Amino acid sequence: MDIQKKLSGVPASAGIYILKGPGHRVLYVGKAKNLRNRLRTYFQGGASLDARKSKMVTEVEDFEYIVTENELEALVLEANFIKRSRPRYNIILRDDKNYPYLKLTVNEEWPGIEVVRKIKKDGALYFGPYVPAGAMWEMMRFIRRNFPIRQCRYNLQKPFRPCVRCQMGRCLAPCSASRRSPADRERYMRTVNDVKSFITGEKKELLSGLRSRMQQLSDEQRFEEAAAVRDSLFAIEKAWESQRVTAPELGDMDVIGLYREGGDASVFILFIRNGAVIGRKDFFLRRLGDMPDKEIVAGFMEQFYLKEMLVPPKIITPVRARLATQRQWLSRKRGGPVRVGPAKSSEEEKVLNMAGENAFYSFMKHRDAGMDETLHEVKRLLGLATVPEKISAVDVSNISGSEAVGAVVVYEKGKFRKEGYRLFRVRTVDGINDFAMMGEVVGRYLKGFREGGGSPPQLILVDGGRGQLESALKVLKDSGLAADIAAIAKARDAGPDRGGMIRRDVDRVYLPGRTGPVYLEPFLASTHLLQKIRDEAHRFAVSYHKRLRTKRTLESPLEKIKGIGKKRRLLLLRRFGSIDAIRKASIEDIASLKGMNKKIAGDLKEALRQTPETFYPRRRTRMPSLTELPG
Repeated sequence: MDIQKKLSGVPASAGIYILKGPGHRVLYVGKAKNLRNRLRTYFQGGASLDARKSKMVTEVEDFEYIVTENELEALVLEANFIKRSRPRYNIILRDDKNYPYLKLTVNEEWPGIEVVRKIKKDGALYFGPYVPAGAMWEMMRFIRRNFPIRQCRYNLQKPFRPCVRCQMGRCLAPCSASRRSPADRERYMRTVNDVKSFITGEKKELLSGLRSRMQQLSDEQRFEEAAAVRDSLFAIEKAWESQRVTAPELGDMDVIGLYREGGDASVFILFIRNGAVIGRKDFFLRRLGDMPDKEIVAGFMEQFYLKEMLVPPKIITPVRARLATQRQWLSRKRGGPVRVGPAKSSEEEKVLNMAGENAFYSFMKHRDAGMDETLHEVKRLLGLATVPEKISAVDVSNISGSEAVGAVVVYEKGKFRKEGYRLFRVRTVDGINDFAMMGEVVGRYLKGFREGGGSPPQLILVDGGRGQLESALKVLKDSGLAADIAAIAKARDAGPDRGGMIRRDVDRVYLPGRTGPVYLEPFLASTHLLQKIRDEAHRFAVSYHKRLRTKRTLESPLEKIKGIGKKRRLLLLRRFGSIDAIRKASIEDIASLKGMNKKIAGDLKEALRQTPETFYPRRRTRMPSLTELPG
């Protein structure tokens, strides 16, 4: 098509433009105050384009544009188009999940607390985002143990019988009609305010309030209640000791760090709430060419804050540039002013440097041998000595100990390596003993590396719990090979809740030397990877077990009888039609067949007599019709 001719019809209005290459593939999506002037910079001779955009223009075969009311609307539309079409020359964040928040439902008569991933304008209080979510779940467990606030989401319009949490002293049970007096309501709301103070880190107010309450209860000789407040006070002080506080005066802010080298870059963002770092997230951006830092940061912010999340009042950036459109968009999204720009104080400069250092380490981590960031997360999650570039997963399959088999799959450099898969028939274990079966399979697998060479895996993942782990660990120690080992156990059903829904536990990993398991957070990439590898081993083991079971079921008993080869088997079946008919036939009838004699016929009859009849599938009988039934 004639691009120059098409350019003459482009309006001088705000909007977005879409550059397309061969096969109408989207190469780039951009926004502009003046679409005509912006597009002309790409296609007019002598335009000052950087090397990356110059290469892009050589691939452009067509373009489209969409007119908007203003540049702010164009920014939102551009971000949505980029997320949907993922153009090659745009900054792409491979992260489309909403982050978790704690929601305190103060808009309800009896507030509760829950974890959500969607922000609503419903009057509730939201705290977060918590990335990664481990600290948030620890906080939730602490709140459940030390603040008797309800955790359920049942409708409290009609009272009902309290659950076991009330009996344990971990819920004030507003579900019960006998616990809804004005005094109960006042006590409950004090607990809700304590939860809010704990989450936001308002130490002075919360601790002084708890001390005053403890003293008051003691003065009133309500010593058991005073002791409960005292225990909560000690637990809260201990929990806050581990929190990393930068400076209370920082308030709520996001801090963006940037490090780039060659055509790649790493962006690291710190989430600071009430002066404490509550989360972090890093992104590795590829093929940026010589894109200016301002454009990288602006593109990152547009993609990152497009997701459903709370925008803080300050966003500190590593570039000294006026990002007026981004600031206006974020202020509208927040419902209040947002400051976007470089650090203005020594404290802000300090955390900006911290984000920059983390961006550097993140870049080195991603560049290190091209390793996937998910494997680094697995290393951190399981506390491994090295990044597990090669992971072998082991599973066993049997039914009541019969046809017991083991299977090994190998995951290396981002894909399953079928050439490394192994199958084993369990030889040394009789009966139902999954632990011993796992030990045999792992031992035989490791024996191959000792005798035949090859590189053993950095991580051995066994499907099961503590018992399978101990069996596999013993044979690993005996092998003398150096490898990390872990057991991954599937989620368990916890029974139906009041609404009839089945409550599911989460998958968990058992590690040597640790008494408790590591619980896998459902939405993390590291969890998905470990589950995928475990499920592949399970599939491989079960499919092999089914093949052996099917083979045994379909196996003809004639194959096990000495002197009865393929030709004689076919001859017998053609003449008599079934195994039962052969069993009922006389020796003379069998011996009369071509190639048979009385000795072979006698051996055949004796062998069939010693074989249980129920071993073979019986002929299926026809069901009688309604007219054939009596009466």
